[in-house]
This record gives sequence, C-alpha cells and structure tokens, in this order.
Amino acid sequence: MSRHISAVAIVVPDYDEGLAFYVGRAGFHLIEDTDMGAGKRWVLIAPSADAQTRILLAEAKGETQRAAIGQQAGGRVGFFLHSDDFDSDFRRMTDAGVEFEETPRDEPYGKVAVWRDPWGNRWDLLHLNG
Repeated sequence: MSRHISAVAIVVPDYDEGLAFYVGRAGFHLIEDTDMGAGKRWVLIAPSADAQTRILLAEAKGETQRAAIGQQAGGRVGFFLHSDDFDSDFRRMTDAGVEFEETPRDEPYGKVAVWRDPWGNRWDLLHLNG
C-alpha cells in the first residue's frame, strides 16, 4: 500500500492574488486552475512541476476563513520549501520581492532562512544536510 499527502490548502484572500505571489514571485509552478462554477476554482501549485505534494490555493469565504488568512500555523513557520540549490533560490526569490525575515543561517540540520507570503504565512527555505 502506498500513501502520501497529495495537497495541503493555504487560504488566500483571492485566487489571482495567491497565484501572483506564489507563481509570479516565489517561483512555484501552476499545476491546475479549473473553474468549478459559482466563483469557485481548483487551483493547485507546486514548487516544481513533478512535485508529489501540492498546495491548493483556497479563496477565503466568510469571516472565519478570512480571519485564518496568514495565521494558519498560529504565527509559527508552518511550511517548508526544500531547495537543492539554496543560494540560487534565495537570490531569485529575494530579487522577485519575496520578504525574508533573516539572512540565511546554518543549523545542525542544514541551511535555512525564514520568509513570509504577503498575508503572513511563514515558510522555511531550507537545504538539509546529508
């Protein structure tokens, strides 16, 4: 039996705003954007076209979902983007206007720098040792 996480959702204020940041600035790939009718879309992105786990950009509906935008991990780093070429990705993302909270640092597990999406979700860009 094979199992894996196929997708996780990130709540965004608007599908197109989410795509503009994650695809346009952070360098993710658009995997699928399907109109579901009534203003709803199935929008999947991934860090690379062949990534097994994807992100579903979910447009917030209602007060509860709008309140969760940017706070899905309660202020902690909640998402982890692994890079085989950390320095190039850090430069490219910085040049594209991605906001990093810190300069890259070395930790026992690898190289890391924390960045945020425009709504406050915190991510690690990391290259793991070994």
